[in-house]
Amino acid sequence: MKLNVIVTLCALFSLTRQAPPRDECVCELINSQKAFPHDKLSTVEDNATKCTDNITPQKTLELESLLLGLERRLPQLLEDVSMLEKEDDGDLYAVLSLQVVENELMEIKQLIDRLNGSTLGHQRLTTDTNKQLEDLRAEMMELEAYDTMQVVLRQQDNRRLRRDLEQCKNGLHPTTQPTRPPHGNCPHGEFMNITGPKVYTAGEYPGSYKYGAWGRDPKPEAGKENWYWRVMLTSGNKFSNYVRLYSSLSSLIVGVSTPGNVMIHSSNPTTNTIQGPNVVLYKGALYYNCYNKDAVCRFNLTSKTVTTLQLPKDTRFNSKGNFCHLDECYPYTDLDLATDESGVWVIYTTKQDFGNLVLSKVEEGVPPTLGQTWRTSVYKQGVTNTFMACGVLYATRYVSKDVEEIFYSFDTATGAERFNLGIFINKMPPNIYSLNYSPVDQMLHAYCDAYMVSYKMVFSD
Repeated sequence: MKLNVIVTLCALFSLTRQAPPRDECVCELINSQKAFPHDKLSTVEDNATKCTDNITPQKTLELESLLLGLERRLPQLLEDVSMLEKEDDGDLYAVLSLQVVENELMEIKQLIDRLNGSTLGHQRLTTDTNKQLEDLRAEMMELEAYDTMQVVLRQQDNRRLRRDLEQCKNGLHPTTQPTRPPHGNCPHGEFMNITGPKVYTAGEYPGSYKYGAWGRDPKPEAGKENWYWRVMLTSGNKFSNYVRLYSSLSSLIVGVSTPGNVMIHSSNPTTNTIQGPNVVLYKGALYYNCYNKDAVCRFNLTSKTVTTLQLPKDTRFNSKGNFCHLDECYPYTDLDLATDESGVWVIYTTKQDFGNLVLSKVEEGVPPTLGQTWRTSVYKQGVTNTFMACGVLYATRYVSKDVEEIFYSFDTATGAERFNLGIFINKMPPNIYSLNYSPVDQMLHAYCDAYMVSYKMVFSD
């Protein structure tokens, strides 16, 4: 009996082990929509990046520089030919004059050849870019067809709603207008020309401290009406921790600093010390780019205290948005500070503005605040310097080692932009690293390769 039970159990156990496992349940998912073409999107992004890289303001600036060079050479050639016709003696003078004319013609021919090459290149670039943009637009329209949930459309609607809401809010609570001269009422009239230089000096440090700034306080304290100031970037041509004061222009020229240095901090660089050459003094306070920050520092020379003004998000700093010309960018010129009849201004750029100049009024206070802001159409890296006068922003560009051009203006009263001012600065050293306008005497103070140079601004009144 026991044996039968054991045999039966063994047989059952054997059958249980040999039974095949049940099949797994597999569900097949069938997507009625087309698969999103990620590879195609990646290709579109790459093409858009290449298109952006191919079109740079430097190419336009190069063309403008060649045209300007040609414009300046042709009158000179005409003058030389006229001189040859008038004073031709058929002898040595005629030979020398003819050689001068031949050299002028050769240089003009070289300019024309370069101009023709640039023009053809721009034409090809324009044609290629137009085709690329058409292709990109068609591809993006195809990709939008995959947005069956209409996410992109809703995002566009949300952006429009936010914009309309902001406009509505601004209408109900208008922005406080910054202090500035009345519209179209500059006390000196219209800026017409510039003469000089009137001052050209290395001060007490000839050949040292290539980068810096200098000027006058437009609203000085009593007894300091004739004082001048100078900031030299003493650490790696990038940073400084003091401002040097002079009791008169003659003291600055001969290098005698009777008041001496006013220290911001004993270390250089460190928090809230000076970064970059663009510095101004206004009402006894020094305004400058704070070290390693996208912010403006205000250093009170009397109390020795520093307050800061944070600039908008994504403001470029730490040498990411410098002033430039074709051959060089000036390091740590991301922020430019300026003074005029109405106070202090800051010029900068942001990622959202794609590198174009942004101008904001700095309103007085402790701490200072950011007032009204204007956006311009001029690319910051196509500009070598800026300054303010009577509420108008002016920008310069490098023409040659001897000439800088004030080519651009933006009127904050009207919003009008001009790109054809054509006011030329006769340079001493080849590079101007900072420009400061003085409303006290309408002088423009330039800091150039360790030299201090000043020019007289000529107004219509």
